[in-house]
Amino acid sequence: MNDTDAVPDGPLEFTCPRCRLEVVEELYGPCGSCRSTLRTLITAEAREVDAAAYEPKMNVTPNAVALKD
Repeated sequence: MNDTDAVPDGPLEFTCPRCRLEVVEELYGPCGSCRSTLRTLITAEAREVDAAAYEPKMNVTPNAVALKD
């Protein structure tokens, strides 16, 4: 049995996992109307995030090999 034998050709008929309607789509997942609804609800603008510089905790000791003279 080849791996390609398990992959169906063409569109799939299934129940949309979000709205429970019967749909025909290329891939399993939310239907087209659910995808467009999710895009409008979840879309966010990119923003700049300031991250603090890394400072090791006081209980962290340097690597003993690196300190070897």
